[in-house]
Amino acid sequence: MEIKLTTSEIRTILQGCQYTLQLVGSSKDYRRLQSSEYFSTSNNVVLNDAFNVLGEVVDAIVQVEQFNQQGESGHGARN
Repeated sequence: MEIKLTTSEIRTILQGCQYTLQLVGSSKDYRRLQSSEYFSTSNNVVLNDAFNVLGEVVDAIVQVEQFNQQGESGHGARN
């Protein structure tokens, strides 16, 4: 089964994930965990890295949307 989402829905979901990561990252308990000497990930990534990656993906989606809108408006001007 394929899930059908609009570009706007995808962007909104990703931004919601970003907001959730920001909430978790700002919690005192999470900061305590991350600062522990035992906190380790295989690639030395932290929650803020995931937040930043989601931001880049959202920015790329916005760029595609803007490009597509310019293309659509360009076609209309030629007709």
